[in-house]
Amino acid sequence: MSIPNHNERREAAAAAKKAMLEKFKNKATEAVDPAVAAERAAQAKARDEKRAEAERKRRERVEMEKLERKLAAEEKAKAEAEAARLAAEEAERKRKEEEEAAEILAFEQKARRDLKYAARKARQAGKR
Repeated sequence: MSIPNHNERREAAAAAKKAMLEKFKNKATEAVDPAVAAERAAQAKARDEKRAEAERKRRERVEMEKLERKLAAEEKAKAEAEAARLAAEEAERKRKEEEEAAEILAFEQKARRDLKYAARKARQAGKR
């Protein structure tokens, strides 16, 4: 047995293709009963309607999911904004408390200095 070359393989493929075409050409078309044809058409119409209804429901579901995601994103944004506002208020409150504590500390330090100064003046006045 020899190895087929390119031309032989191409001819074999063309012959096989021709045989397939002849097979389908020679098939006689059967007469279709009108009742059967009408039944098949009704079934096809019912399938198409069912598909169209399913597609409509799917689109509605997708739209609802989009709306739900949008609402969830808005709620999340509101929650984040509220959290940021509360954090800013807390930071402002802490800043004011720290400022007040610093003022009190400065006042107490000044009062201690003044007391020390007054005590020193009193000691110096008592020595004279």
